[in-house]
Amino acid sequence: MNNKKEHSDKRPAKQGAEGVIAEPNKITAATAYDFEAKNLTAYGGLLPVATMLEKLGFQQLIEETLTVKRVTRAMPMCQFILAMVLAVYVGFSRLHHVQFLAREPMLIGILKVLRLPPQCTFWRFLASLHLGVARQLLEVQRRMRERVWEAAHVSLSVVTLDTDTTVHTLYGNQMGGRKSYNPKNKGKKSYQRMSSEGWCIQWE
Repeated sequence: MNNKKEHSDKRPAKQGAEGVIAEPNKITAATAYDFEAKNLTAYGGLLPVATMLEKLGFQQLIEETLTVKRVTRAMPMCQFILAMVLAVYVGFSRLHHVQFLAREPMLIGILKVLRLPPQCTFWRFLASLHLGVARQLLEVQRRMRERVWEAAHVSLSVVTLDTDTTVHTLYGNQMGGRKSYNPKNKGKKSYQRMSSEGWCIQWE
């Protein structure tokens, strides 16, 4: 006996994939990876600083002014000075911090070395300098300041330098403390030191 309803009804179409669904990809220790970026640096601002020093003739001025008898092997004398100056620009104030810049791409590219010498090499270089180098460095600062003002077309006729002091109140008998100007704690001993915030230069 034929069942007319069975042959006349349409069968529903199959939904979804027939095969077994694969598991999602997982990142594990065995996952292959690669990194091709080079010369990435957080100190890109050193490039315009180095360019400025080059245009102002910093290296030539150092070589003409400083008399250093020590023969350096790791880097020339001028590169030691330039490395410390650029480190100060970056924000490092101690020679111990040189280790964080030893392989900095921007810095070693400017200095044209493979890596910076260790901290002890910088200390030996500074220890070899005689007392007259301090006066010579002041001369370098003076001439560089003149070159910067000349490049910026700044002509000074009158300079007024105002200074201010910061009062530190003492609560005891510390050496060197004495009663002096102390508006907040009148009559108490205090120290007074120069405050960089109080420096002011007036140009006319």
